[in-house]
Amino acid sequence: MDKITLEIDAIKIKTSRGITVLEAAQKADIYIPTLCHHPKLSPFGSCRLCAVEIEGMPGFPSACITPARDGMVVHTNTPRVQESRRCFLGAILSQHPHICLSCEYRDQCEPQQECKKGVPLAERCCSLFHDCELRKVADYIGIPDGLPPYKPRNLPVVTEESLFMDYNLCISCGLCVRVCQELIGVGALGFVTRNDRLEIGPIAGSFKESGCKFCSACTKACPTGALCAMQG
Repeated sequence: MDKITLEIDAIKIKTSRGITVLEAAQKADIYIPTLCHHPKLSPFGSCRLCAVEIEGMPGFPSACITPARDGMVVHTNTPRVQESRRCFLGAILSQHPHICLSCEYRDQCEPQQECKKGVPLAERCCSLFHDCELRKVADYIGIPDGLPPYKPRNLPVVTEESLFMDYNLCISCGLCVRVCQELIGVGALGFVTRNDRLEIGPIAGSFKESGCKFCSACTKACPTGALCAMQG
């Protein structure tokens, strides 16, 4: 198979032609943050958090959709790159409860536990979901300065059979939709318009009506806990 050699953060990487910059970095254990990438799905590039600098290329291309090329020189953690990522992270957090991400008590929280800071449940996130990829990304990039307080959106919280969906935690990354369509082949989830708002959810009102098999593949892909498999 045709091989290429590129440099990422001063590390020479020899790999197969046809992979992306993100995949090349991951093969070398170089962390690049992302919330919309899945190794078994086609590249999507919606969250823009995997922005990098590539010598000879303008701007900050997304590593998940940029093909790795021979001789390419990539920088993943410069101040300019991190500042670019913080701008995109700020846009995501403006629509997502974020006080838990910077709370010193967050690792002590339990589901439905009374908040040590008195924050209402509707404004919290990690109290419901501890294995949160958004938390990891925010820790690496840093919470943007001047981020305004979260304004509760009062969106529905739905439980159906083994699924729990909190629309307030959804960041519209599309991972659940793509997993359901590309990996499971069901297509029960999609980008739908309800009440004049574009959101992710069952395409026919309820999960069951949409053909959901309740396989929980979407819950494993969700990076924020908007979709969870209920214990029972």
